[in-house]
Amino acid sequence: MARGLAAGLYLVATPIGSARDMTLRGLDILRDADMLAAEDTRQARKLLEIHGVALDGRPLVPYHDHNGAQMRPRILAALEEGKAVAYVSDAGTPLIADPGYRLSEAVIAAGLPVTSAPGASALLAALSVAGMPTDRFLFAGFSPPKAGARTAFLTGWAAVPATLVFYESPRRLGACLAAMAEVFGAERRVAVCRELTKKFEEVRRGNLAEMSALYADAPPKGEIVIVVAPPEALVASEANIDTALLSALKSGSVRDAAAEVAEALGLPRKRAYARALELSRGPE
Repeated sequence: MARGLAAGLYLVATPIGSARDMTLRGLDILRDADMLAAEDTRQARKLLEIHGVALDGRPLVPYHDHNGAQMRPRILAALEEGKAVAYVSDAGTPLIADPGYRLSEAVIAAGLPVTSAPGASALLAALSVAGMPTDRFLFAGFSPPKAGARTAFLTGWAAVPATLVFYESPRRLGACLAAMAEVFGAERRVAVCRELTKKFEEVRRGNLAEMSALYADAPPKGEIVIVVAPPEALVASEANIDTALLSALKSGSVRDAAAEVAEALGLPRKRAYARALELSRGPE
């Protein structure tokens, strides 16, 4: 039985660079779990050694894209026996661009508990330092390596009204930024975040034309996160404004409808209110 830890699957975040970003709770779970599963057992052993966590004969099993189908039954069997299993990815929060999703899905489907021990995440670290809006963001993961598939992939996100976050390999960074400049527009703002939390951490900001030229023939080293600003708001047509106001007026007052549409379409409130008032009176 678990050594002071309730049975279930524990998804434990690990550092993305600085080993000191490991949380105290995460270390407690790694110390007390009956079984440890890791995307890369070598990386996991190194982390345990750094923080003085002994395995003491406990199993440390690999779980990744290539062996997931074979390993899930073993992990599920341990959970059904009432054991606590801790899962760690190579770095950062499990299930974020990580093979742990299928494991979590299987455990939930079996009616067994899944617990998160949050911590470091390259996604959130990049959003923190990029200087882009964070009220709405979309994580799109890695873009396809081939040019045609990459363009099609990026086209699907071009009009999303949110900050976009991508992971990318250093070798493909220049090609990816060039494709983004073509699909998203050369002037769209971007931040290229490299080696976050590590000794040579670097964030470069500019527009897509500038950043694609910078990295065209000079691929950097290290882990890369690309953060792209939302598209500029499109100017709403008079017809669209009227449609939105008429819809809002069905369930709200003139003042409320004007405030709602002004915020949604980025209009001056006085303009929205004046038009809402006209529409509320109906045709003369």
